[in-house]
Amino acid sequence: MAEAVETMDGWYCLHDFRVMDWTSWKLASDEDRQAAIEEFQNWMSDMEQVEEANNGSQLAYKIIGHKADIMFMILRPTMDELQEIETAFDKTKIASFMTKSFSYLSVVELSKYMSKPGVDIEQKPEVQARLKPILPRWDYMCFYPMDKRRMNEDNWYSLEKDARSKLMYEHSKTGRKYAGQIKQIITGSFGFDDWEWGVTLFAHDPLPIKKLVYEMRFDEVSARYGEFGDFYFGNILEKDAAATYFHIS
Repeated sequence: MAEAVETMDGWYCLHDFRVMDWTSWKLASDEDRQAAIEEFQNWMSDMEQVEEANNGSQLAYKIIGHKADIMFMILRPTMDELQEIETAFDKTKIASFMTKSFSYLSVVELSKYMSKPGVDIEQKPEVQARLKPILPRWDYMCFYPMDKRRMNEDNWYSLEKDARSKLMYEHSKTGRKYAGQIKQIITGSFGFDDWEWGVTLFAHDPLPIKKLVYEMRFDEVSARYGEFGDFYFGNILEKDAAATYFHIS
């Protein structure tokens, strides 16, 4: 039996996708809409205070296309906190004008493929910063879930650990070419959701995301063993811009 690689796990993560019922929103009174927007902004302010205390992080993005209108990405130390945040938002006025189109539950994950025997890299400050990250407020975000293929001879989980390590190392070299242009957060979801990992990419320009995803398809770890779900792409929604986004003229 192939040896499983040990993982380092950090903050729990919820990607929460919502579709706005713009027709019902337009039919609401100006007073109700204003009250809902103010409550939404207060909710975001409360979340920001948690981030300032370094007890989590979160961002909101406006999703382009039919799959959703808004995505919240929320990181917290415990799974219970994610559930409480989701429920608290469901109770807001503006949530009554939204439906959930997709969600993804996971935990920030780093593998120990490259770690040296006898070295506890998990305690290094730079590793802890990656396991408990403050999300970058960059202009664009791309999210997609993925699996490793388990089919006939192309079964990732039947490969020996050294073979997987080599493939992952080659894969990481492609990613490093985009350092400074893209920030990536990998979250693991075994036992938490239908896919095995979630990939979230942040950038100031959308094209590097396209180029990175395309180039990585040629790495053997993706070309032979990768299975991908739907892609979600959007631009950032800051608290101060919420009133403009939800405004009805």
